[in-house]
Amino acid sequence: MQTGSSDLFSLAERKLDWLEDRQRVLARNVANANTPNFQPSDERPFAAALSSFMVTPVQTDAMHLPGTVGDSGTIKVAGHERSPDGNRVSVEEEMTKVAETDNQQRLVTNIYSKYMAMFSTALGKG
Repeated sequence: MQTGSSDLFSLAERKLDWLEDRQRVLARNVANANTPNFQPSDERPFAAALSSFMVTPVQTDAMHLPGTVGDSGTIKVAGHERSPDGNRVSVEEEMTKVAETDNQQRLVTNIYSKYMAMFSTALGKG
C-alpha cells in the first residue's frame, strides 16, 4: 500500500460508495417487506473492496482467526422465518443494518474532516 493522502481519500471514497450501495440494497429489502417470496440481500463485506488497495487481513498470531476476503457485490442473506407468503425480510433487522450503515458513514466523513483539518494546520492555513 502506498502512503499518501490520495490513498486515504481514495479509500474513504470507496468506503462511502460501498455504504451508499448498501443503503440502496437495504432500502430495497425494506420496500419489499410485503412482497411474496422476496429474499433479502446485502452487500458483500467491505473487506473485499480493500483488495484493490493491496490491503489484506493478516493473521499475526496463531490464536487469531484468519480473515476472509470475498467478492464485491450483493449476496443473498439468510432471512428469518418465512412468512405465510414466503417473504423472509425482517424489517427490524434491516433497520438495524441501516442504522449501522449510517453510523459508518458518519465515522468515515468525520475521519475525512479531521484529516483535512490536520492537513490545513500543517500547511499553516488552519
